[in-house]
Amino acid sequence: MALEALNHIGHEQTDLIVILNDNEMSIAPNVGALHNVLGRLRTAGKYHKAKEELEQLIKKIPAFGGKLASTAERVKDSLKYLLVSGIFFEELGFTYLGPVDGHDLDDLAENLKYAKKTKGPVLIHVLTKKGKGYEPAENDAKGTWHGLGPYKIESGEVVKKPGPPSYSGVFAETLKKIAREDKRIVALTAAMPGGTKLDVFAKEFPERMFDVGIAEQHATTMAGGLATQGMKPVFAVYSTFLQRGYDQIVHDICRQNLNVLFAIDRAGLVGADGETHQGVFDIAYLRHLPNMKILMPKDENELQHMLYTAAKYDDGPIAVRYPRGNGYGIKMDEELKQLPIGKWETLHEGTDACILTFGTMIPVAEEALSALTKQGLSVKVVNANSAKPLDDELLHDLAQQKIPVLTLEEAALQAGFGSAVLEFFHDNGYHNVEVKRMGIPDEFIEHGSVSQLLEEIGLTSANVADQMLTMLPKKKQRA
Repeated sequence: MALEALNHIGHEQTDLIVILNDNEMSIAPNVGALHNVLGRLRTAGKYHKAKEELEQLIKKIPAFGGKLASTAERVKDSLKYLLVSGIFFEELGFTYLGPVDGHDLDDLAENLKYAKKTKGPVLIHVLTKKGKGYEPAENDAKGTWHGLGPYKIESGEVVKKPGPPSYSGVFAETLKKIAREDKRIVALTAAMPGGTKLDVFAKEFPERMFDVGIAEQHATTMAGGLATQGMKPVFAVYSTFLQRGYDQIVHDICRQNLNVLFAIDRAGLVGADGETHQGVFDIAYLRHLPNMKILMPKDENELQHMLYTAAKYDDGPIAVRYPRGNGYGIKMDEELKQLPIGKWETLHEGTDACILTFGTMIPVAEEALSALTKQGLSVKVVNANSAKPLDDELLHDLAQQKIPVLTLEEAALQAGFGSAVLEFFHDNGYHNVEVKRMGIPDEFIEHGSVSQLLEEIGLTSANVADQMLTMLPKKKQRA
């Protein structure tokens, strides 16, 4: 979109100032040809003043012949190629100013004034230092200071609390284990090797890891291209960033039924990452796509088996979604095994009602179950570990039992997992099955800790128990 906008602006020759804040860093080290262009511009120094001086010199040349004048004009126009190899922005129709020291406010102000007087679009290339003024951050080349928790101010040392491995870490370690046996496995990231932990994979398999930069659309289509050549591409991407590749998922992956594995990180609420990163829409925007499968583990052990299952799945695209943060510290199976896709796991049997849930909401459901059991109720809790396909056999059984069903998801309610369950009962003529849905309401969720956000939107064990009580006749409840 940025290139499209630059192209349009250059065509229209609009009086517009674009400020390129260049700190040589993204979340991870930059990749790509455009990064190299900026690198050459950084080292070339200012050239617009030199070009002005040459223009003044040309004006002093007597205009006694068209040949001399045209030659001088060509020399002026070619100055940029003499000073810098391929001025990208000038070729797009912009007047390029810079590079400018962004920490020198006087110089910055001077260039802004110059830009305001210049006709047509102007791009000011501003150089800044990420973490300026704090040495540990200035010297960070790993992206650690992009976002972190507590640290020691004096040294910059990050304070790490011991605990279970992160879901992202389990993903990376499992992918390495699978890749050692399956030579088809290749991994892709869109400028997030550290966040997705694919940097760990890259150390062992550098030739099978591709960082395409901040370009989710390209990463998706590239994964499709790899799949057409018999590879098993694994695109690790945050839920909120995969939205950018939606059109490519539709046309380049699902329409062709290609064997691409989407490892959807940060699925669900993300807490400190904030409103823009809440990964609550992926079920809704993937579920309706033909050929797509969507899996969701209840813990880190199930995650490793799901990834193995998805890697072995050769009948089209499949997504495995998992949350931000650490697992529960449970014992991990040494041997990976394939799980049946579309067969849910009953965690607790019950005859009065049923809670269908998955992932991070399972502990919430189990806490609600404890409260309901104390009131004399027998409630079934199911780990619905695939949003597509559903477990048709289990849902048919629930309909035959004629017990109320509550769906619980840390995802958008509209078009989500609960909607899929409603559609199943409707499409199969089970119009007397009572279903209630709990999940993310129709609003953007703001910044806050996950626990605070769950409390605010009502996804708590107390609310789950209260909702279930409204679905059951009083006679079933202990006085």
